[in-house]
Amino acid sequence: MIDLYYWTTPNGHKITMFLEETGTPYTIKPVNISKGEQFQPEFLVISPNNRIPAIVDHAPADGGEPLSVFESGAILLYLADKVGRLLPRDSRGRAEVTEWLMWQMGGLGPMAGQNHHFVQYAPEKLPYAIDRYVKETNRLYGVLDKRLADRPFVAGEYSIADIAAYPWIVPHERQQQKLEDFPHLKRWFETIRARPATQRAYARAAEINTVATVNDAQSRQVLFGQTASAVR
Repeated sequence: MIDLYYWTTPNGHKITMFLEETGTPYTIKPVNISKGEQFQPEFLVISPNNRIPAIVDHAPADGGEPLSVFESGAILLYLADKVGRLLPRDSRGRAEVTEWLMWQMGGLGPMAGQNHHFVQYAPEKLPYAIDRYVKETNRLYGVLDKRLADRPFVAGEYSIADIAAYPWIVPHERQQQKLEDFPHLKRWFETIRARPATQRAYARAAEINTVATVNDAQSRQVLFGQTASAVR
C-alpha cells in the first residue's frame, strides 16, 4: 500500500495518474498547501523540501521498514521500477524516458510555474516577467509539439514522461497558450485526457479539493512568503 501525500496541483496529479494507470493500491493523505500543512513537522520528515507530492511505501521491495520518497520525478521513477510498468527496461529506452522526465522537471514545470505566478498570482503585474515566462512556456510547448510529430507519445510508448508533462499542459489557457497552435501536442493531450486512468485521477482531485489553492492574502503569504525559518 502506498500512502500518497497529495494536493491538487500538477505535480500531485502526476502521481494519481500513475497509480490509477497501474492499478496500484494507494491512500490519499491530503496536505492542504494553502493552509500551510506542508510545514508540519511530521510532513517535513517525509518531504524535507516542504512540497507535495510525497509517498510512503509500506511494502518496499527490500522487505524493510516503510520507505518515503519525495519529488514527483523521483516518485515516478521509484514507482515505475516497483511495479515494472511505464518505464522501459532496456538502457536506451530508459534513458529516453528519463531525459524527457528531466525535461519536464527542469523546464516545463518550473517555467510554467513561474508563468502561473506572474500571470495569475503576483500582486503587482510585471510586464517583463509575464512576457519572459509566457514566451518560454510557448517555446517549451513548441519543443514538445516537434517531439510528438512522428510518435504517439513522448518516448514512443506511453510512459512516465507523458504522465509528468500532461498535468502541466492542462492549464494551458491560464498559461496564455493555444493548443491549436501545436497540433501534435493537441492530439497527444486529447489522447491522454481520454484515458480512463486520467479521468479517474482528476475525479479524485475533485473529491479532495474544489477551491482554488490561492484564493486570499493569507494563502498567498503561506505559499509565496516563506523563508528558511519555515523548515527549521
